Amino acid sequence: MLNYENPDRREEEERIRDENRLPPGQALTLKFPVLHYGQVPPFNPATWDFRVWGEVEQEARWTWAEFNQLPHTKIAMDIHCVTRWSKFDTAWEGVSVRMLVEQGLIKPLPSARFIMQHAEYGFTVNLPLEMALQDNFLLATHFNGEPLTPDHGYPLRGVVGAIAERTDLQTPYLWKGAKWLRGLEFMRQDRLGFWEKAGYHNKADVWKEERFA
Repeated sequence: MLNYENPDRREEEERIRDENRLPPGQALTLKFPVLHYGQVPPFNPATWDFRVWGEVEQEARWTWAEFNQLPHTKIAMDIHCVTRWSKFDTAWEGVSVRMLVEQGLIKPLPSARFIMQHAEYGFTVNLPLEMALQDNFLLATHFNGEPLTPDHGYPLRGVVGAIAERTDLQTPYLWKGAKWLRGLEFMRQDRLGFWEKAGYHNKADVWKEERFA
């Protein structure tokens, strides 16, 4: 539950609002609430892998050790949950999908227009490919300088947020990045993910309050 009586939180929220970084219907939190469907899955680095398939020239697969050898990048983002909390200036580290494409490690076919994030227990999240290739989408392994905690998606999660002063980037709600990520499927046509099938908005633009279909 957000602490609306905290004077430090209120003062910080006003600062963020004045910077036009607080989307409509959102409130700042100084914590990092944990929200997900189902149980936290176990992780075995000896058997874990990450797969890429679908509308690509060649399927790819990395073990956990191999994935950690891929070039990493760091970004600071504001993240916005559909349950109306927002957390600002969060620091993430991980692998950029755009970097994987630019370096030829993933070669999407011209027919690829969307991706599906496949996570543990069959959980799925869809995104337009152009959004997955933006600077504000990351296959994240670290948060604020530390490995992700199990509750927040360890060992790997998709994360998407807003980069301050980058008004050119589309920003969806945080559910559009899947926790406990295991693969990316490149698709020629869009398919709804888990929450979208349950009635959540397919585009999920935070500035338009696209919460539900």
